[in-house]
Amino acid sequence: MNAQDYQADVELDASGLRCPIPLLKTRMELKRLEVGQVLLIISTDTGTKRDFHSFVAATTHKLIKEEDDGSGTYRFWLEVGARS
Repeated sequence: MNAQDYQADVELDASGLRCPIPLLKTRMELKRLEVGQVLLIISTDTGTKRDFHSFVAATTHKLIKEEDDGSGTYRFWLEVGARS
């Protein structure tokens, strides 16, 4: 599957924001979404890959796709997991 195959319900543009702001904004946005919905996050912070991998390992959310366009922009598709 390529990036176009994943339909995001909401897009969060965190371009230009430095760690930890992209992750904090992501957490806030995920709380607003329903279980099963998909959030697309766009970031230019090189630490977001590490942050999102750690985040999903500690939560019920699922990283369903990640993309590095080679020019410093990263895209992550997160599916909202069950609430505890």
